[in-house]
Amino acid sequence: MTTKKVRIDEKVQDFDENLTIIQACELSGIQIPRFCYHEKLSIAGNCRMCLVEVVGGPPKPTASCAMQLKDLRPGPNGEPPQVLTNSEMVKNARKGVMEFLLINHPLDCPICDQGGECDLQDQAMSFGLGESRYTEDKRTVEDYDLGPLVETHMTRCISCTRCVRFTTEVAGIDQMGQTGRGEDSEIVTYLSHTLDSELQGNIIDLCPVGALTSKPYAFTARPWELQKTETIDVMDGIGCNIRVDSKGNRVMRITPRENHFVNEEWISDKSRFVWDGVRVQRLDTPFKKINGKFVAISWEEALSLASEKIQNGKTTFVSGDLINTEALYATSKLSEYVGGAKVIGDLDTSFPLNGRSFYVGNGKIEDIDNVKNIILLGANPRKEASVINARIRKAWLNGTNVYRLGLEENLTYDVKELGCSFFDLQIFLDKMSSKKYFWSDTMFLVGYGFLNSKSSDAALNILRSFSEKYKSKFLLLHPNASAVGALDLGFETETNAKQNSLNEAETIYNLGCDTLVPDQGSFVIYQGSHGDKGAVSADLILPSTCYLEEDGIFVNTEGRGQYARKAIQSPGKAKENWRILRALSERLGFIPGYLDLNGLRSALFKEIPLMSNPGEIIEVPWEKVQKKRDLVSKTPLASYIKNYYLSNSICRASKTMSKLAKVRNSINFKKAS
Repeated sequence: MTTKKVRIDEKVQDFDENLTIIQACELSGIQIPRFCYHEKLSIAGNCRMCLVEVVGGPPKPTASCAMQLKDLRPGPNGEPPQVLTNSEMVKNARKGVMEFLLINHPLDCPICDQGGECDLQDQAMSFGLGESRYTEDKRTVEDYDLGPLVETHMTRCISCTRCVRFTTEVAGIDQMGQTGRGEDSEIVTYLSHTLDSELQGNIIDLCPVGALTSKPYAFTARPWELQKTETIDVMDGIGCNIRVDSKGNRVMRITPRENHFVNEEWISDKSRFVWDGVRVQRLDTPFKKINGKFVAISWEEALSLASEKIQNGKTTFVSGDLINTEALYATSKLSEYVGGAKVIGDLDTSFPLNGRSFYVGNGKIEDIDNVKNIILLGANPRKEASVINARIRKAWLNGTNVYRLGLEENLTYDVKELGCSFFDLQIFLDKMSSKKYFWSDTMFLVGYGFLNSKSSDAALNILRSFSEKYKSKFLLLHPNASAVGALDLGFETETNAKQNSLNEAETIYNLGCDTLVPDQGSFVIYQGSHGDKGAVSADLILPSTCYLEEDGIFVNTEGRGQYARKAIQSPGKAKENWRILRALSERLGFIPGYLDLNGLRSALFKEIPLMSNPGEIIEVPWEKVQKKRDLVSKTPLASYIKNYYLSNSICRASKTMSKLAKVRNSINFKKAS
């Protein structure tokens, strides 16, 4: 890195010469107004709001987003170049720019959903004239239908093009663009297309005015009325950092929090808009099935019946995909006490040697930015990990080669096809085995479509041996938020072992698994938040909280534990998952070594120390791989997720997710036609 001394106002500092002026000012603690500039997008230089004065440079203000420090010339006597951010020239220039921006912008702040968190409002107050000299008629622009998520008010648009650059550069779709010139220029969707992306909701956050707002959130609340809770998303295995805005006991919206190591500052549409399914189809009181019908009962009766069934028969405990690690730990200890099996309900595969490095690997999400080759194995990141897919696209745009083994899927970047089976993988590995330079700068991204095969053990071993030998990166894309935590606690995944445990069980304790439809004959206890498939097949229902209603730790796909925090209260008589399990344990005569959540976490951290530092990734040693075997299976590897928008019980309860599923099916039908 080459540094350069620059004087910003009266302060001289050393900066990386490749930084732009606006970035250097930010590092100096000086806030520069802007509309079009965004660090994660290309530089447009449209709005001109970020003007500064370069002493000895151009005789007019300079757009600070578009000039790098290395382009600044020193003073006549070799003094460091000087940038002024608050001179009279700068003040007058910003006033002029703001006046032009407000010429056609409607003064409809009282009815605009952006009111109270609008960049245009804030900057007009800070840098504007205070009044307008424009007395002519304002222009109007037609609104466009972008689908069920984004509402448009294009008359408010200031042509910053953030939305266009995001959809093109990050989301990888080309439906949005700018047409016309001068006053006739406007942001449009080509051929009136709706947006076909799993990340489209991010343009709502990017819009600095009220041109693009949230349809589900529209006209429901003002930002100053909302209680804000920082927590973790569980709609996939990424563990995106989110903020939940609630009003009273109702979730109003979900927005992303910045975390460069995980989700940068994006979240998927499923994470953002699933909130309307949180309170729909809820289980809010215990139920017992009598003559095929559910009858409400008390907690006392429900716990007594559950303990009786567990005591009198062999029990198998089944974990779901939205359960926090504390509840999984409580379930694990209870299963050990009663001598029952514990299995992961939503995962049908096995990991060699049952070692953590096999199901977490040695790679991190941020490593995607820096490798030269990415190999997708039985994975469709666009559905299984949408935010990671955006990261892969960014790497591809920067020159990374992307290879794919599996059925053809519509991704947002070009891929080099390796075939669709393990047999094709063997051919590729044999061909490239001697090219150390290739493997040393390669990252394997393994999906569940790769693991759900009889040859997955051998294939995983071979990939691990390559990673170990050539220092390649290796990362599994777990689509479920609970998978890694459950694997850390020893829950069984292998298909035959699971099926045997379920077949032999007289009682099945279903902890939020809605893909499980057990055979007749077993007594099924369902502990969960939503009345989905798992609840329908149950004999006894214990209502619990969902991920927004209790504190908990979720371990993401790279093995990073993160704290999820309670945002709202649970409905009715629903209780926190760990409290239900502790009360049930006491009924069975088992007294756990904890009384509250902090005590439970202390016990968890003592038993599994790698979970004791949430937010960090604890590196684990590589387990030795088993003897390599040839890959002979020619069965195509299919994507694990079939319906992206309806992948769990909360999604299936959401009206917005149902609309999105219909829109996506309609788009796919049109493409097929």
